[in-house]
Amino acid sequence: MEYKEFSKKLETINGISLTPFDSNTKEIDWTGVEDNIQYLINKGLKVIVPCGNTSEFYSLSIEEAKEEIKRVVEIVNGRALVVAGIGYSLPMAIELGTYAQEVGADAVMIHQPIHPYITDSGAVSYYKKIINSLDIPSVVYWKDEKLSDDVLKEIAPLEKFVAVKYSINDLPRFAKIVREIPSEHHITWICGTAEKWAPFYFHAGAKGFTSGLVNLYPEKSFEMLHALRNGDEKTTWKVWEETLPFENLRAKYHNGNNVVVIKEAMNLLGLNAGVTREPVDPLDADDKEQVMHLLEKWGLLQSQQA
Repeated sequence: MEYKEFSKKLETINGISLTPFDSNTKEIDWTGVEDNIQYLINKGLKVIVPCGNTSEFYSLSIEEAKEEIKRVVEIVNGRALVVAGIGYSLPMAIELGTYAQEVGADAVMIHQPIHPYITDSGAVSYYKKIINSLDIPSVVYWKDEKLSDDVLKEIAPLEKFVAVKYSINDLPRFAKIVREIPSEHHITWICGTAEKWAPFYFHAGAKGFTSGLVNLYPEKSFEMLHALRNGDEKTTWKVWEETLPFENLRAKYHNGNNVVVIKEAMNLLGLNAGVTREPVDPLDADDKEQVMHLLEKWGLLQSQQA
C-alpha cells in the first residue's frame, strides 16, 4: 500500500456513523445500521468511521464492535473508505485492529487510552505497538490535553501512521505541532471537533474534519467542506453560523449531549437512529424543543405551528 497516497484520501469529511439501539432491548438494530450507512453513501460520503465516539464505541462489547466493523465493511462494499475505531487495552486494540484488517477495513482509528494513568512514553509505546502490528494504515485520535504533542513527533516517522484526528481545541498548540512535524511524513491533519471548529483548524493546517451532522444534514457539511477548500470565507462563516447552535447543543453537559442530539434529530426526520445506551439518557424536554426548532429553521422539518 502507498500510505502517503492513502493519507490524502482522508482530506475530506470523516463521517462518524451512528449505532442505533432498539428502544426496548437496547440491542443493536442492524437494519438501522444498514439504513444509515446506505444514507451516508448515497449522500456522497467518502470516509465512514464506525465505532467512533459518536458511534457509542464506549458502550459496545468487543463482539459488538467487531460485528459493527464487519457489517459496515460489507454494506459499504468499496464505495467509500472504512476507518474502524479500535481501542481499550493494548491487546484488545490489537485484537480489534487485526479483526478490522481481516474483514476488509481500509484503516483504523486508534482511540486514546481511557486508563486513569498514562505517560508520554507509555503512549508512544501504545501507539507504536498497535500501528506496527497492522498492515493497514492507522489514524490517531488525539484528545487528552495532558499528553504532550511530542508523542506525535515520536510516532510521526512510522510509515503506516497516516493521520491525526486532533480534538484538543487549542489552536496555537495545533498550529505549532502541524508545523513541527515535517511534511515528508505525509500526516493528514483532521479537525476532530466537527463543523464548529473546522474553519479555525483549516486556517491552522487541517485538511479534513469529522462530522456527526452528516448523519442527518450532509448537504450542510459538504457546503462547509467545499467553501473551506475554495477559500470562500463568506460561505464558510455562513455555514458556521447556521450549524453553531446545533454543535453547541451537542457540547452541552461537557459533551454529554454529543450523540443524543444527533439521534433526536435523526428520529424527528424519520431516519433510524434509535436510542442511546447508558451512561447517556434521552434529551430533556427543553433540549428536544431546541432540536426541533433547529430542524425547522434549516427547512428540514415542517413547523409544528404551520
